[in-house]
Amino acid sequence: MSVPDVRWSRGDRAMAAGKLMLAWIALLWLLEVVDVMSGHALDGLGVTPRTPSELVDVVPSAFIHFGFAHLAANTLPLLVLGFLAALAGLRRFLLVCALIMIVDGLGVWLIAPAHTNTAGASGLIFGLFGFLLISGFVERRPWGVLVGILIAAIWGGSILAGLAPTQTGVSWQGHLLGLLAGVAAAFVFRRRRATPSALTQ
Repeated sequence: MSVPDVRWSRGDRAMAAGKLMLAWIALLWLLEVVDVMSGHALDGLGVTPRTPSELVDVVPSAFIHFGFAHLAANTLPLLVLGFLAALAGLRRFLLVCALIMIVDGLGVWLIAPAHTNTAGASGLIFGLFGFLLISGFVERRPWGVLVGILIAAIWGGSILAGLAPTQTGVSWQGHLLGLLAGVAAAFVFRRRRATPSALTQ
């Protein structure tokens, strides 16, 4: 006999994804409030390249921002891209985020200019953009392809601008590494289509 497969409805997935991303954004704003009230003590959690003790800050650096303007610029794209990525499943979403943050942070540690301090969610944002951009094509899912086309139309220009090495005060290395990590995550964590299985009764 066949056993019904209990799955979340689309509404349940959307609700869970929305709650997760609102909580994520709230955490970032809370951390920035603490940072300001502590005289920017949390800024030290950014990544200073090629300093062994800074390796522990590879992941925390993605949650720290240099002021409210910096955080405000990252809030909307992280909320929207994170929500869209989380719709396919929270477990996979968290694994994708972990891969992006680790690869991006380690890459910044390796290749960022000396005597710099890199922090912020933009590496993760670029990673989620890359993930959503191609995951639909990788998995051959029409809805995913449509999402990729839409986010390319909305954010493609700003993403390309963020990769320009001529910008001052912006870690284009972190942006590029995040984007590449997101593309890699689309392959590493791709969903496989279920194949029909024999049923007995």
